[in-house]
Parts: sequence; structure tokens; C-alpha cells
Amino acid sequence: MSVTAAIVERPPPRTRGWPRTRIIGYALVCLWGAFGLGIVAYLVLAWNPEFFAKYAPAYLEGLGVTLSLVGISMVLGAILSIPVAYGRMSKNRILSSLAYAYVYFFRGTPLLVQTFLVYYGVGSFRPQLEAVGLWWFFREAFYCGVFAFALNTAAYQAEILRGAIESVAKGQWEGAASLGLHKLQTLRKIILPQALIVALRPYGNELILMIKASAIVAIITVYDLMGQAKLAFANSFDIQAYIWVAIVYLVIVEILRHAVEWIERRITIHLKR
Repeated sequence: MSVTAAIVERPPPRTRGWPRTRIIGYALVCLWGAFGLGIVAYLVLAWNPEFFAKYAPAYLEGLGVTLSLVGISMVLGAILSIPVAYGRMSKNRILSSLAYAYVYFFRGTPLLVQTFLVYYGVGSFRPQLEAVGLWWFFREAFYCGVFAFALNTAAYQAEILRGAIESVAKGQWEGAASLGLHKLQTLRKIILPQALIVALRPYGNELILMIKASAIVAIITVYDLMGQAKLAFANSFDIQAYIWVAIVYLVIVEILRHAVEWIERRITIHLKR
């Protein structure tokens, strides 16, 4: 055996001490742990049963508004995303350009700006809206929030759907065509079941992002979970108002995350050996 081979085969020397990245990582974990313990300690020491008894029902009411807002927006966005995704995949330049412009605008501008454009911008055309019978819709802040959120999430869901469909191998289309299936049957029975497995996690992420972004509607006088927290803080000047609402959001996100993981395990059980 040559000297060169012996040097190559020799295992690398053991690293002595802690590298800088490991030290920084442990320091950050300890910092976040101390921060979390500090929050828990504050909630225990500053526990105010009167505050909880007074504002807990309002928080539950706000939670219902938040879930309704996000649920309706996600469903409407899913329906709207289908034609947008079709336009993005279309070979027709006009359809693909319009769909691209829609996705580009709603993914490239802040959701807060979009909400303001709907609530303040469209609402400024009251005479025109009354003339066509739509003022009853745009005068309500909740409906404006649903409208803006649905348009926003439709752009993201369209890209999720498009990417998932295009991730399926083209041989699936060719194999279905050789069996005499038309495109709609192929899409419904072969392509979509495979595409939805790919799209599940992105859809779950989008739902979580929408839950957290729903706090925006508190700015346009919708008394959702964040709106009730703002009202509670304005009346009590107690920072617990925001700490508790943060905990509620965190619990919702964790429930959704575990639910998505459970669904993924269930629908991909045939892929595990």
C-alpha cells in the first residue's frame, strides 16, 4: 500500500472542543428557552382572573370570526384558483398572460395593501356600487376582508395547483390516452389524486399563513381574534391581552400542522414499504 493511499484512508481527526456554530446554536436555543420561560412566569405571577373572566368570551367570539373569515376565504380561493391555474397552463397567450398578471399582482403586493384597496378603494365608489346593488357587500368590513383574502389566496393556490399538476409525469397522460380516456377523466381519476399528494403540504402552509395573516382585518374594524385583543388592551392596558392572543394563534397553528401531517401519513401509506 502506498503512502498516498494510507493518507487517504486515514479517518479525519476528531474535532476537539465545541465549534463556533454549535456554541451559537446552543446559545440561541437557550435564549429562546429563557424567553419562553419568562413569558410563562409572567403569566403565572401576573395572573388576573378578572381579566380572563371578562374577556375570554370575547376572545372566543373573535376566534369564531377568524375561523369563519379564513375558512370562507380558503374555499372561495380554491374555487377561483382552478380557472387561474388553467390559464397559467394554457397555451393561449391571452389567457396565460391574464392569469400571470393576476398571480404576479396578488403575490407581489402586501395583503395589507390589497385589503385597504378593497375596503377603502372600492368603498369610495358608493354611488356606482349602489347603482348595481353591491353596496350592501362592500360596506361591511368582514365581507371586504373575505373578498381581499379570497383574491390573495387564489393566486397562491393557483400556483400550488399548477405546480402539483405539472409535477405528475407526462407519461401518465399518454398512458391514459392510450386507454381511451379523455382529458377530463384523466385529470379527475389519474392526475389529481397524485397531484393532491404533492400539494397537501403547500396547501397546509397556505392555510397556516392565512390564519396568521387574518390579524390584518383588525385594522379595518373587524372584531376577529386580534380585534378583540386590541379592544381588551385598550380597555385594560394589560399586555396579557396580546400574550394570550399569541398563545391562541400558536395553538391553532400547531393543531393545523399536526392535522396536515396526519392526513399526509394517511394518504401516502401506500407509498411506504
